[in-house]
Amino acid sequence: MPESLMHLSTYYGQRAKIGVIVPPTNTTNEAEWQAMTPADVSIHVARMPLHTDTTSDAGKAALYKDIEKYALDLAQADVDVIVYGCTAGSMVSPVSSLPEHIGTITSTKALTTAQAIVDALKALGVQKLAVATPYFEAMNQHEKVFLEENGYSILSIAGLGYGANGKDEFRNIARIRPEQVIELAKQVYCADAEALLISCTDLVSLPVISILEKELDIPVISSNSATFWRALRMASVNDAVESGGRLYTV
Repeated sequence: MPESLMHLSTYYGQRAKIGVIVPPTNTTNEAEWQAMTPADVSIHVARMPLHTDTTSDAGKAALYKDIEKYALDLAQADVDVIVYGCTAGSMVSPVSSLPEHIGTITSTKALTTAQAIVDALKALGVQKLAVATPYFEAMNQHEKVFLEENGYSILSIAGLGYGANGKDEFRNIARIRPEQVIELAKQVYCADAEALLISCTDLVSLPVISILEKELDIPVISSNSATFWRALRMASVNDAVESGGRLYTV
């Protein structure tokens, strides 16, 4: 019988292994996380059906059912943290309820993008926000209400309208170019904003964070930068990531 190697770390991910569940059409989350990944940290991905209803009893039940399946799959890889990498789809109140549920069923540290955004804003010490999204108005309002429920003032929020004609439109979010994200961010920016949030894990943000922080002179976080920052810290990886902006210095 081969000698047991359970006392050793896996060859890849010797510092940390992070598992993330993403919607099926999402291609940006993995790319941006890989670009930010410190040495000896590995990323392990599962794909789960998209859930846009996180408020009704039926919607929550369907979300939790899928989360349980895919989180338990990732747990078998002995990851250090399990993340649900979806912004609007993780905006469940109270914000800690979904991460706590994942942690309970998997016995693994757990996080959602919604929780990570709240934690990132708290770490930065900001309260008044401008928010840029790729979404249509109903999803923007859902996000605004969620952030307000968690103590943040939304001074301005605007989206690009994706999803207004059905979920099939979401697959095009990853095709939005950085210059369009910059244009939208400048549109929602207002003088009293203490931070800018670029929302959606499938919306490109890594090429624009440093540019916008320099031009607007406020912290800029995105769904991907905030979620990866919090996942790393939960895995005891405290590296600075230059492309992640000011958040990675706190």
